[in-house]
Amino acid sequence: MRDIPRAKRFRNAQSMGIEPLKDGIRSLVRIDFYGHVHKRLRGTDAAQRYAMEVKVLKVLEERGCPYVPRLLEEHPEELYFVSTNCGKPADQISREKSNKLFAKLEREYGIRHLDAEPRNITYSDKLGCFCIIDFELAEILPPPPGLILPPP
Repeated sequence: MRDIPRAKRFRNAQSMGIEPLKDGIRSLVRIDFYGHVHKRLRGTDAAQRYAMEVKVLKVLEERGCPYVPRLLEEHPEELYFVSTNCGKPADQISREKSNKLFAKLEREYGIRHLDAEPRNITYSDKLGCFCIIDFELAEILPPPPGLILPPP
């Protein structure tokens, strides 16, 4: 199985019994046996949305944001990437709490989400906190004043 490229394993996932976490018009999201998130963008402006999500995840990692997925693999020719898992949807989160989380992301890390909806908040038992996902429509702002970047 390790000899098969991960992208090909993703394509064959349905035949192996892995059900999609999200199968919508704009993306297909699956969780693999290791708990990693596989996301394939599709539909209108898929290439631009893919590029933005990957770019934002890289910037957030550079800026040291602890409550977002980490990019593990990129496959731009397939509009597909693999990231770490940030838990389960926080179905019970209030609009007020989610708005505070999105505002904190912008204030502390210079990323404006632009799809700031509670559906884009998860809760990670592993991290013990709420996390933010789905950055395909986000905007990268200049680093906030006073942001201390982690060492390379």
